[in-house]
Amino acid sequence: MSLVNGLPAHILLVHFVVVLVPLTALALVVCAIRPRAAQRMGIVLPLFALVTLVSVPLATEAGEWLEEHVPSNALVRRHAELGDGLLPWAGGLFVLTVVVWWAARRAVASGASRGTRRSAAPLRVAIAVLSLVVSAGAVVDVYRIGDSGAKAAWHDGFSRTASGGDGDGD
Repeated sequence: MSLVNGLPAHILLVHFVVVLVPLTALALVVCAIRPRAAQRMGIVLPLFALVTLVSVPLATEAGEWLEEHVPSNALVRRHAELGDGLLPWAGGLFVLTVVVWWAARRAVASGASRGTRRSAAPLRVAIAVLSLVVSAGAVVDVYRIGDSGAKAAWHDGFSRTASGGDGDGD
């Protein structure tokens, strides 16, 4: 995918990534900490993470096309380098949402007696901590990639002083 309605597809697709990664990370953390939330979300949790996971290589591929169609400089290269690192984080979000969904489903199926819940507590804590770490890493990475992309796109593309226009579009 290269252009959408005359615009580079990358600048459109990155909006999916910028929205979906933090929302998926938030949903994962909430569901990992609150198993009832995971039970309520059900299969939607891993499906949401799957859509997030798929959006990352789509945006990256479109970005690679765009990289070939803009002048190369250190800022563009840095952005492309950072962008290549997001897929493992998105993959981690997906895997953990599947684990959280599966654990919530298993708890419902087994009836989760009080004793079963106590014996599963260390595992739940480990999953919650891992979910927090992966979610934080994914969100920070999206921020770093977005910041580098904005710098690459806008580093000399505007004036620090107003143009003198009155801003009414005339």
